[in-house]
Amino acid sequence: MSGSDPGHGPLTFTEVFDLPVAIDLRTAARALGICRQTAYRLIHRGVFPCPVVRVGGRFRVPTTPLMRVLGIEERPVYAVDLEAGMAAERDGDV
Repeated sequence: MSGSDPGHGPLTFTEVFDLPVAIDLRTAARALGICRQTAYRLIHRGVFPCPVVRVGGRFRVPTTPLMRVLGIEERPVYAVDLEAGMAAERDGDV
């Protein structure tokens, strides 16, 4: 795995916070810094470090429990979020 190739290697801190509500197993494995085959082995042994949901023939991992396993309890506030909030407040959208 190469960290310079997009879609391979561990996820960056910023990439983790941009994840949707549930992700595929490959992405969860990247976040944990393990290969996909190891993730499948852990699931089949019943010891994957967070909940896994089977949807059809695919595994999905809820992002919030995954982030807890990674030691991330809260989403950081970005300057862009603050600016958008201030703009909405100024425009009366809040």
